Order: sequence, then structure tokens, then C-alpha cells
Amino acid sequence: MDDKAEAQVQVRFVTKQEKYAVSDSPYAIKSNISTTELSTLINALLKETDSSITKSVDFDFLICGELLRSSVEEHLQEKGVSTEDTIELEYFERLPAPTPQDCLMHDDWVSAVHAHTNGILSGSYDNSIHIWTTKGQHKLAIPGHTSPVKAVSWVSFQDDRAVFVSGSHDQTAMLWVWNVSQNSVECVITCRGHDKGVECVAVSADAKKFVTGGWDTNICLWSASLDDVDHVPDKKKNKSEHGNSKVQKPQSTLQGHKECVSGVQWMDYNTVLSSGWDHLLKIWDCELGGIKQEIAGNKAFFDVDWSPLNNSMITASADRHIRLYDPRSTESIVKATYTSHTNWVQSVRWSKTRDTLFLSAGYDSKVKLWDTRSPVTPLYDLSGHEDKVMCCDWSNPSLLISGSCDNTLRIFKSKYATAGAQ
Repeated sequence: MDDKAEAQVQVRFVTKQEKYAVSDSPYAIKSNISTTELSTLINALLKETDSSITKSVDFDFLICGELLRSSVEEHLQEKGVSTEDTIELEYFERLPAPTPQDCLMHDDWVSAVHAHTNGILSGSYDNSIHIWTTKGQHKLAIPGHTSPVKAVSWVSFQDDRAVFVSGSHDQTAMLWVWNVSQNSVECVITCRGHDKGVECVAVSADAKKFVTGGWDTNICLWSASLDDVDHVPDKKKNKSEHGNSKVQKPQSTLQGHKECVSGVQWMDYNTVLSSGWDHLLKIWDCELGGIKQEIAGNKAFFDVDWSPLNNSMITASADRHIRLYDPRSTESIVKATYTSHTNWVQSVRWSKTRDTLFLSAGYDSKVKLWDTRSPVTPLYDLSGHEDKVMCCDWSNPSLLISGSCDNTLRIFKSKYATAGAQ
């Protein structure tokens, strides 16, 4: 007899999804049982309770706050939990795999993307910006920058007018107005203040201002209002560039990074988070112009994202790992490390509706969908790219988007756009 196969453990099943609730009495199960077998067991218990249930449901399981990705016995050993105890096993309906929707071709590397419920922006190494519908229809190709576009972001959608911002290695950021019904676009403000290329941009929640980070190690704070500008024509523009845009200079400049500023995000109306190639994360007070908090890493940071849903940040790094930080923690600030990419992680983005889900993109050509409670194994690999993935976005809860050096923008449809208790 195989003693290991016969070894048992007492478990109590609990769930926050009431329609799937079973008795919370302890059950004796094989200690080497897998997630698939546990899911089959829950379905059998549900059918015993309600004979009208005919469709089986795939479940995921949490033990000690972490998703089960091995046998129960192996999981408990890893967590140092005795198999003699009665184990609480929380379960919930497994998220379905995102489905491929579109593959949008560009003429060069796709280096920036930002989605809204009404449209998608992409930026490319051919210096152009593109507007797409959420269904993948190409609306406009926009010239104007004279170097690769490294950052794009929607500012606002109002009736028939949309405002967006782009940042480029030509050292400028540009504010654009898209007339949706006429499908025409105009650069109305050129933002000049960086001495080297602009690498990242983030718009505040109230759409009144935005920040840029650049290779000059500076972070510039700008007005996003189309009225708060000196009415001075931009004399540095080439004839081939758009319209009669006005020049804007930064409202303030935050100095403190020693190398390229790779990522910027707003944490609240006055607080900006930044990541740098200098191995540092910084939290800034924009009003005072000072640093509230500084967090040191051991490798260059290529991106950072902040979630108001869980008050945590995730980082993309040169050591192939993604890290989860809680800046409020008085103990270890790094709460988890995610270890599945095999090359640089270039971009990370939180879900806007689920506080445990995030997206990552890497130079290993992979895009991965993660649950924070599964640090070694992502929920899904979103396959398709054939070269380094430079950017990803989950601003539209229904769409997972990534851009790559294979000149494509890939869109996956999310089936779990709304918030859910798990």
C-alpha cells in the first residue's frame, strides 16, 4: 500500500460566493489531492444539495492566503502548516481565460498603449500615434513627433471631443484634441521642459494635470487644461508637424532620481509615485516638491503601477521579477515576489476592478495575467507576440492590451470586467 497516497487531512470548505456554499463540516480528503480533484468534489457536494444543478464549475482554492497550485500536502509543507490540523479551504469560481480579440499591425515597434471605454491609443517607434476603436478599427495615424513615442494617455472624453497626451524621445509631450465626429486631430499644446527623451506620462484622476518622466532624470508637472497656456506659437515645430500649437512650460520640476525615470503614477491629487533606472522608487509631494518616501531595490526599475483598490504598488525590474510593495508597512515593504518571466519585465498594470489581479509584459515575449495570491504561477499566459513586449494596459476593464517589437498591438477580451468577491 502507498501510505502517502492514503494519507488524509481534515479540511473545512468555505466560500464568499453563497450560491456555491456547501456544508462547513470537516471533510477527510487525500492529502495529495489536486485542485482539479477538489473542484470535482465541490461540484459533487453541490449536486447532492441541489439535484437541479447540472453544469460543473471550475474552482480555485486558497490555503493560508495563497492559491493552491500543487497538492494540498505540498502546499501545507511549504507553508509550515501541520497536516494534523483542520485546514480551512476557501474556494471560488475560477476566472476564465481571456480570449484573443484583435492583432493590430503597426509599421514599427509598439511602445505605448492606453485604453478608454471609447477608444485605444498606441504609440510607435515610427514616431506616430494611432487611434483605434475598442473593436480594433483603425481611426487615425497621427504624425507630429520627430522621435519614437514612448508614452500615451487619454486625458478626457467630453461629448464629441477627446483630449490625450503623448510623450516622445524628441524631448516633448504633446496635448492633442480629437474631434470624434469629424475624425480629425490637432496638437494644441507642445510641452517643453525635458532636456532628454520623455519616457513615461500619467494623467491625474481629475484630468487637470499630468506628469512626465524622462531620461534627464527629471519629473515635470504640467497643466492639462487647454486654457492654462501662454499663447505663444511653438517656433521649434517643423512644417510637417501639426497645426499652430502653443508652448507650455512645466508648472514644476521634481528632481531626485539619478538615472532615467521609467514610470510615473498618481497616488492621489497631490502625490506621484515614480520608478527609476537608479534602482529607486520615490513618492513625491507635488505641492511641496519634496520626497515623502524612497524605496531602494537591487536592480533597475522599468515600470511601476499603483492600485487604489489595495493601496499597493507593483514593479517591473531588470532581474526578471515583479514585486508587490506596501509602502505603509512598518515591517517588510516587499510583500511578494512573482517569478515566472525569463527576461526583463518591462511593463506592469493593475486591474481597475479586482484588487488581486494584474498584468505584466516582458522581453521574453510573454504577457502574463497574475493573481497576487499566486506568486510562482500566473493565472494565464496571453500568447501571440513573437518579440519583446514593450507595454501593456488594463485601463479599460474589459480589454487586456499589449504592444511589442513584433509591430503588433494585441487585444484580449476580459470576461471579468466587474468587481467580484473572491
